[in-house]
Amino acid sequence: MTEANIHMWVAFLTQTTAGVLGNSTLFCFYNYTLLTGQKVRPTDFILSHLVFANNLVILSSGIPQTMAGFGWKYFLDDGGCKVLWYFHRVARGVCLNVTCLLSGFQVSKLCTRNAWWKITTRFPKGCGFCGCLFWILQLLVNVYVPLRVIGPRHKQNVTLHMRYRYCSTEAAPTKPFVHLSQMILLTSIDVMCLVFITWASSSMVLVLRRHKQRVCHIHSRIASRRPDHEARAMGTILILVSMFVSFYFLSAIFTLYVGVNTKPDLWLVDTSVFLGACFSFLSPFVLISSDTRITQVFHSYTE
Repeated sequence: MTEANIHMWVAFLTQTTAGVLGNSTLFCFYNYTLLTGQKVRPTDFILSHLVFANNLVILSSGIPQTMAGFGWKYFLDDGGCKVLWYFHRVARGVCLNVTCLLSGFQVSKLCTRNAWWKITTRFPKGCGFCGCLFWILQLLVNVYVPLRVIGPRHKQNVTLHMRYRYCSTEAAPTKPFVHLSQMILLTSIDVMCLVFITWASSSMVLVLRRHKQRVCHIHSRIASRRPDHEARAMGTILILVSMFVSFYFLSAIFTLYVGVNTKPDLWLVDTSVFLGACFSFLSPFVLISSDTRITQVFHSYTE
């Protein structure tokens, strides 16, 4: 193993282990609250889909990268590469869609007169149904992925356009403009979701700011607790949204640079894959630290 492979192996092993542990903890917790009905919040239905998709993103990228960094070669055949990449792209798309839904849900919560907030309050399971629709949407949108991915054992007679450590994609169109047009078309859903997330985040900041200005002169205990609770909830959502958008754009920049080069450096490919899973790796710890139900459980065991 070279020094670069060792560094990559340690980075992906740490990301995979910590990410799976954090997301699995939250997945068990959310499903426990949903099954028992104890202290259920409407966002639990949404977050259960998010942490499950996070786990799938980390497992589909972290395990193969860790094995490749450890020195294993050709551990996946053509079928394995197709399945791995397909579910990785599906899970990433679901993460984006669910984050978009979470932002819209929180904006609707602030605007109490909004009919959507009344619907989600009375029928919280509708949020979980939306999550199921997102899975179906991404399963259909990414049907092209297995057609472009090939395994390393079947690359002898294929002109490779972008080679990863364990899988590759077929040759891109000869004209860079055509290839760029295809990439823009395939990411149109992502762009629309990112625009909505940005608008929702800006709306949350403005609404919360106006709300604080209205209650700044009210000194009753009830009134003073409400903005603190809302500020904590808004802060969590804004942190998640900021993390997702930042890592998404960083990963997109590296992926675009790798895509336009016929023989990209492996460190660029590894960095692109690592950044693509950073949100799924860090977001569960943000959720754990901000959820008072989980922190109370931890405190009860430490006392």
